[in-house]
Amino acid sequence: MCPVSQPTAAPRRGRFFRIVAAVAVLLALAGYVLVQYISGGGSGPRCTAQSSTGGRYRLSPEQAVNAATISAVGTSRGMPEHAVTIALATALQESGLLNLDHGDRDSLGLFQQRPSQGWGTARQVMDPVYAAGKFYEHLAKIPDYSRLPLTVAAQEVQRSGFPQAYAKHQPDAELLSAALTGRDPASFSCAATKSSLAGDPAAVRAALKRAFGAGVLPTGKSAQPSEVRLPVRTTAARAVGAAAPGTGSVQQRGWELAHWAVANSAALHIQRVSYAGREWTAGTNQAPWHRTDTWRSGAAGQGAAEVRITVMK
Repeated sequence: MCPVSQPTAAPRRGRFFRIVAAVAVLLALAGYVLVQYISGGGSGPRCTAQSSTGGRYRLSPEQAVNAATISAVGTSRGMPEHAVTIALATALQESGLLNLDHGDRDSLGLFQQRPSQGWGTARQVMDPVYAAGKFYEHLAKIPDYSRLPLTVAAQEVQRSGFPQAYAKHQPDAELLSAALTGRDPASFSCAATKSSLAGDPAAVRAALKRAFGAGVLPTGKSAQPSEVRLPVRTTAARAVGAAAPGTGSVQQRGWELAHWAVANSAALHIQRVSYAGREWTAGTNQAPWHRTDTWRSGAAGQGAAEVRITVMK
């Protein structure tokens, strides 16, 4: 009678290692998803620009910050809304509104500007404020650019190999620019989760100053240490850049600042933004912009006096 062979330990060890490897992969995937959710990068679009006519464009928190920066730099230079639309459509095509550290040859940043072609150093074109400023600088030199089709104006600046590609982004860019320049009130919101990290009003002020210029900040200190209060006023630059009735108005300026704050809410740990009797709050189930308890009929002028930005405590 032949002896019965005993099972070896090798198959068991193989199954054990496969199970361990599978668990490790699952844990790594769960960690990645958690990090992406917290950062806003992988949880899907969480910010929305919605027009009064029903149009809607969704974007990630990172894209929202970049779009708001492009808009702020444009209006602070006195550029009309159409210029902001051209810039946003260009950035949508070139980078998807992401500050890319790579591209074709030495192309970098939101607009894929090339240091070798005189756009600035690699470090400069990776700065969204600088990159947007250079784009507007070149756009302003194009004669009658506001009368040109968007694709033509964008191509005059970019010299792209695919000049017609900008056209497909025009509807989304128009919707974004209407919201971020403040022309369409209460039209930009982010479904930001309430952060466990405290915000810093000084960081909010620094970001505002970089995007809009020093004139955006009040001279005195806020009564509340966790608040940034912005008096709403128009500037000469915005008035010069006005392209349509209402552009550069106090009310529009207020919504521009309020929407900028919401777009930056995840990055700057902003909890609440209040303006003109409406309020956006992070981590709630309320409507994106809801009426506040202090709103009174006929008090729109009083409510439009300042934008209040409250950071996480």
